[in-house]
Parts: sequence; C-alpha cells; structure tokens
Amino acid sequence: MTESGSWVGLFSGGKDSSWALYRAIEEGLNVTRLLTVHPGEESYMYHVPETRLAGLAAERIGIELVEVEPDDLGAADVRDAGAQGDRELEPLETALAELDSDLDGGVTGVTAGAVESEFQTSRIRGMCDRLGIDLFAPLWQRDPRALAESMLDAGFEILIVQVAARGLDESWLGRTLDADALAELLALNEEYGVHVLGEGGEFETLVTDGPHMDRPIELEYETIWEGTRGHLRVTDARLGERA
Repeated sequence: MTESGSWVGLFSGGKDSSWALYRAIEEGLNVTRLLTVHPGEESYMYHVPETRLAGLAAERIGIELVEVEPDDLGAADVRDAGAQGDRELEPLETALAELDSDLDGGVTGVTAGAVESEFQTSRIRGMCDRLGIDLFAPLWQRDPRALAESMLDAGFEILIVQVAARGLDESWLGRTLDADALAELLALNEEYGVHVLGEGGEFETLVTDGPHMDRPIELEYETIWEGTRGHLRVTDARLGERA
C-alpha cells in the first residue's frame, strides 16, 4: 500500500470510521481530508444520525472536512437495494474525483470503517478501482469483540445515538459504549443476534473523545423513541476540557 500522497478519510463521526482514521494515522498514512456525506433520513450506504457533528469532530482531530450534500437519496421506498446502493455512491465518487483534481498529487486512497457489510464494501472497493486509488479498511472481517475492546483500550469515548434492534430499548440511547455495555451486547448477540458493533444499523454511535482528538465533545440532547427504535436529537454541542 502506498504511504505517500493524500488520503481521504470517509468519516461520519461514528466509531467505525473514526477507528479506521485513527489506525490510518498510526500507520503513517497522510490523511489530509475527511469526507462526510449527509444522507438525510434514510440510507443504504451511509451512517445517518447526527452527521452534522462530524464537523466539530473534524476540528478536534485537526483535519479539514469536505461535506457532501446530495439531493434526496430516495432510500425510504426502495425495491432494488443494489441499484439504490449504486445510486447513493455517486455523490461520494464525484466528490473524490474533484478532490483528486484539486489536491497536489491527487488522492492516493480512502479509509473506510466497514466490518462485515459486503454490500457497502464491495461498492467502495469498486469505486476505488474506478478512481485508481487504494482502500484502507482496517476493520474489515476483524473479530467485532476484539475491535470493540481495541477501541476502548485506545481511549475512545463512544456514545450510542441511535438503536433499531430487538433487545435494544430506550435505555441504550445516550449510553456510553464501555466494558459493561460491551458485555451486554455480547449477551444480546447470543440471544437475538445483535451485532456487537451494530453493523447493519442495529445501533449507531458518535465518538466524543479519543487519542486523535485534542479536546472532547460535550452534548445536550433529547431522546426520541418510536416504540421499537429511537435516536438522540442533539440540542447543543460544545467543547469540553480534559480531566
């Protein structure tokens, strides 16, 4: 893998894209841009909740953020998921092609936080092939429990901002993904098949602090619960101080 040149971190602010970015930095990859797609209410390809906070996270990481605002992706009523995934990738590919033209030396590759989703990863890999760039996906097909433990051991503070799976009730919203929560997720995986890292949308997260950030993010929010699923609506976000 090429280590020189400009890398772009595909970034939502959630734990998986943040871990991919963190590992890229550790590997010495020259990540000069982060890129966030704001997909709206529904998406087959992208992290949905609270992507606006990616900008605040990017400031704390110290890497310039490129934000992509596609038109309505039309993901609420889809008959062909594969075709929908292809359509959703188009604004991302366009943005990367533009960066490849704008950055000195072009784009060498992208970082991605996929763990097991062949639906997403195959499309990102195909996009990279078309653009002639590399893909750095350090979570791909790694053991979910080991990944979660690595994130916690590294000092990631991870907030659960959305849940949509059997066994995950309203009490999980706003909860920190720590060792106790991980133990409960492992039990829920045994009982209901909930993915330990929430792959597939069972739950979504926001990294509020980590070793790659110079200050933590503090949030105020309200809980929106819809019977079997819910999310946090952030009402205020600000920078905190380290203890």
